[in-house]
Formats: sequence, C-alpha cells, structure tokens
Amino acid sequence: MCKVIAVSLASALVFISSTSHADETFFADNWHQQTNNASRFNIESHMFDGISLTEQQRQQMRDLMQRARHSLPPVNLNEIETMHKLVTENQFDESAVRTQAEKMAQEQVERQVEMARVQHQMYSLLTSEQKALLQEKHNKRMNALREIAERQNVSSEEFYSSNRSNQ
Repeated sequence: MCKVIAVSLASALVFISSTSHADETFFADNWHQQTNNASRFNIESHMFDGISLTEQQRQQMRDLMQRARHSLPPVNLNEIETMHKLVTENQFDESAVRTQAEKMAQEQVERQVEMARVQHQMYSLLTSEQKALLQEKHNKRMNALREIAERQNVSSEEFYSSNRSNQ
C-alpha cells in the first residue's frame, strides 16, 4: 500500500513539475531565483543556483529549454486516473496496481532521461570556473542531504529500539 501511495504522490509531483515547464521563461530566466510557489518547484530549476551566466549562455539555455518542451514526453493524465481508480476500488488488485505503477514509472524515466539530456547540454555551456562552482555547490548539497539521512536513520533506530523496550 505504501508503494501505491508513493506512486500516486510521485505522479502528482510529476504533473506539478511538468506544468512548471509550461511557463517558457521560468527555467532559463529565473533559474537563479528561489521561489515559494509550489507549482513551479522542481529539482531541475535549482541545478544552476548561484552560477552567474552571461547573456549568451542565458539565451542558449532558453533555446535548449524551448526545444526540450516540445520533445519532453507529456504527463499521461489517463495513467494517473487509472491509478486513482485502482486505489479506490472495493477490492485491492495488487497485480493491476503493480502493472500500472511500472507503466507510470517507465514514463517518468523517459521524462527524466530527456531532462538529464537537456541539463547535460546546459552544463556543457558553462566555463570551467562555473563548472567548478557548480560542483562545489553540489558537494555542499550532498553533504547536507547525507546529514539529514543520517539523522533520519538515527531517529528510526531510536524509534524501533524504544518500541521494543516498551513491549
């Protein structure tokens, strides 16, 4: 059941993420600005945070995103609706849910591969100094994520050990 919920949430996030691509200037023009608007949040928009781009680089990135919007596989609303129907049926059909989840996951993989291709093209536009700064920022983010994961792991262990001692 957790997998079904995770897939449903992932599908919704994919839909929200894809709608952010509809705004043609968001990624290229505002890539450096953080936003509190949840409908525009996606992980790709933060790849170049803190990197100063030349006007030429900015224009090239705009052009890449414009082309990507046309080649990016669309979110399949029918698949989301199908998953919703499976989740809300009177009887849970694990096989059907698994098949649907795998189908949706494959579509998500295709979108992620296409976005990674575009990000790679954008990365190729950077100077060696910009790439070094981007790598430094990436390392800092990864260290912060490792700390969070470590804290979550410790919290889980404490939770399970306290549950065992209460039994």
